[in-house]
Amino acid sequence: MRVTRTSGGRIRLVGAALAVVLAGGTGAAVQGWSGAEVARERGAHERGQGHGHGRDEGRAKNVIFIVGDGMGMAHRELIRLTTVGREGELVMNQLRYQGWAQTDPADPEEVVTDSAAGATAFSTGVRSYNGAIAVDLDGNPVRTLLERAERAGKSTGLVTTSQVTDATPAAFGSHVADRGNQSEIARQFIEESEVEVILGGGEDWWYPAGTEGQWPDNPASDPSEQSKGTVGNLVERAQSLGYRYVSTAEELAAAPNRGRLLGLFANEEMFEHVGPAAPLYEPSVPLTDMASKALDVLSRDRDGFFLVIEEEGIDEMAHHGHGQEMVEAGRALDETVALAREFASRNRDTLIVVAGDHETGGLAIENPDENDESGEGEQAEEGPFTLAGTDLTFYVDWTTGGHTGGATPASAEGPGASAMVGVRDNTDIHDLVLDAMRLGRRS
Repeated sequence: MRVTRTSGGRIRLVGAALAVVLAGGTGAAVQGWSGAEVARERGAHERGQGHGHGRDEGRAKNVIFIVGDGMGMAHRELIRLTTVGREGELVMNQLRYQGWAQTDPADPEEVVTDSAAGATAFSTGVRSYNGAIAVDLDGNPVRTLLERAERAGKSTGLVTTSQVTDATPAAFGSHVADRGNQSEIARQFIEESEVEVILGGGEDWWYPAGTEGQWPDNPASDPSEQSKGTVGNLVERAQSLGYRYVSTAEELAAAPNRGRLLGLFANEEMFEHVGPAAPLYEPSVPLTDMASKALDVLSRDRDGFFLVIEEEGIDEMAHHGHGQEMVEAGRALDETVALAREFASRNRDTLIVVAGDHETGGLAIENPDENDESGEGEQAEEGPFTLAGTDLTFYVDWTTGGHTGGATPASAEGPGASAMVGVRDNTDIHDLVLDAMRLGRRS
């Protein structure tokens, strides 16, 4: 929420209060808004005008679905405070509609979700068990948004700083009962879902054990990393199916903006080992570069496209209690949202959705207090952090090295985005996108 003042000095709350107004709340009597101001704001948004970019009406020809893995409410605030400060606003916070989502799975044994169940809720609209990749509680495949887009003749893409076969991209482009079956996920990407653009890490899962790929086995940064595919040489298989294979930033930049493209830019995740001794967020190819190339390729399709972009670093750094590196991953995510928004400004039939799949680390933002030191090791209090543009400092607390059941922020802009104010469950985000594309439940 942002606090501003009108010319008459009245305090106006923009964000959650605006969502209340747009959702049909009584707004005129709350948050310091006059009845005339409420009417003007409501009317502007109904006409597709107002604070944001893009139009609310019409069909979403293109969808850019951006996931901040592990990004809860406090993560987004920490990114904001340290990068743009009190008076600034993240690009993702500037998207016209802001909401939040509950994240609990339908797991029979666990209350808190993992990324697989979280992404399955986004991709299929079905709540399932932890570890499920686009299957229901009985293990039956459930059609995904990406598959629906392919059936409608659209091009599709998966971009991530994690392994391309990790839970979030996997849940949009494959169906397996266990998220660990990453080679089978890769096979389904190229042979069944036929995703046109696949960019990220995880080359180890595409080559069989003993067959070294472009990224050498047992690198110094993590000697445990080595090829371990289980269904043959999938890079060669992809090439036989018409994919151009690239493994470096230079090769990616030089690749033509047409046809099928597979890029694997690391053995596993696309950043250095994040244990307690050597945290480092430095992807071999920046997320914005991968996203830009994907947009260049996919936007050539006159029928439109469906693109999933994931920033894994937020989750990974939060698991290890590395706040500054988490902020750097969050900055990369926000820069990617800016890239998507710029694309949408030139292609007004583009829907942008930005969401966190779950909260990681139990993050809390606190004032300095020498008598308050909680946790130890990677979950110790961390800081000081500086409030951007000031001399003020603050600390953060990590209460766990795992996931929590906290709600996550969700934002949207473009055709169909106004439904975001009614989102309360992660499956609602699936429904928003499906309705915006106007594909129908049977597509």
